[in-house]
Amino acid sequence: MKMEWAREHMPVLAKITKRLVAHKTFKSYKIGTCLHLEAKTAVLAESIHRAGAEVAITGSNPLSTQDDVAAALSETGVRVYAWHGVTEEEHKRNLNRVLDLQPDILIDDGAELSILAHLKGGKLLRSIIGACEETTTGVMRLKAMEQQGKLRFPVIAVNDALTKYLFDSQYGTGQSGLEGIMRATNLLLAGRHVVVAGYGWVGRGVAERARGMGSKVTVTEVNPVRALEALMEGFDVMPMSEAAEKGDLFITATGDTDVITASHMLKMKDKAILCNVGHYNVEVSVEDLERLAVRHKRVRPEVVEYTLPSKKRLYLLSEGRLVNLAAADGHPAEVMDMSFADQALSAEYLSKNKGKLPPKVVKVPEELDFEVARQRLEAFGRKIDTLSRLQQKYLRSWQA
Repeated sequence: MKMEWAREHMPVLAKITKRLVAHKTFKSYKIGTCLHLEAKTAVLAESIHRAGAEVAITGSNPLSTQDDVAAALSETGVRVYAWHGVTEEEHKRNLNRVLDLQPDILIDDGAELSILAHLKGGKLLRSIIGACEETTTGVMRLKAMEQQGKLRFPVIAVNDALTKYLFDSQYGTGQSGLEGIMRATNLLLAGRHVVVAGYGWVGRGVAERARGMGSKVTVTEVNPVRALEALMEGFDVMPMSEAAEKGDLFITATGDTDVITASHMLKMKDKAILCNVGHYNVEVSVEDLERLAVRHKRVRPEVVEYTLPSKKRLYLLSEGRLVNLAAADGHPAEVMDMSFADQALSAEYLSKNKGKLPPKVVKVPEELDFEVARQRLEAFGRKIDTLSRLQQKYLRSWQA
């Protein structure tokens, strides 16, 4: 039922899938996938499988896999190696199980499959045509590999497609992040002082939605341009060391480690809430929180209360992992419709350009990006203008 609901609200991917299935685009291909395994992801995996591919999938986060969806997906013929609450050891084993398929193409989240394939090397690495990367964190890691001359196959930076980061990162996380917080806590956002760490596309989406819910929002940043943007958008801007004393709810969205540490926690108010919408559970230092606390207990399914020696209580949501997926259902279907349409088209692009692309992080071709945007507009029932020949000629001319 969850997959059917998602499928009904993902018309762009459905249209692309219809074409891919008709042409059996991925016939004889093996595609290994590591993504947050919930209903929208299952629709993508099912679509690629229907287009002829042998597909293996694992989850990219121990708390984001929905077991009912994983079970339903396994009945479609997709190999599923994922369940809710996997240990770190089980997660690594599942990544290896996906790579045991000897995939031709990887569809990755956080570059976990791509990096593991490089570590394993040999025939596996040589057989991979390329990968498609879903996240900011993954693209950052892969670009670092490229700069060090370590990347051995092309990677399409799906995350950097306009129809991905302008919508998935901003509108998707903005809505789903707050939804996760509200589901986890059942508390009011209006009137609360919310501190958002990071003002990239994710952070600005969260900050805008929190303000829309009636919260006072403060942004912390290390990038002066982004900090200036936040200030001119009407948000207060200050270092985390100052914001720690003022915030009621802290949301990290940086993709970096140790954004909130012991020094900040010691300054926080009683009952302050800490959570994360960045990729890994490293932004809020759970290790520091456990070291500072004299005791802790679970007070709601996704909320652990930590009591400090001062008797101050701090609440950590979803173990510091992605709260929008651990405590909710992730991004809205209409947003993931675009992101997963980008993934499907990028995988097709890799198959068509086998052996032609350099071992670098490659942009999603503009024509694919625009195709997704046009189809999404059509799904909304909207049309746009087109340039006349005269207008096109004018734009190409340098003479007045």
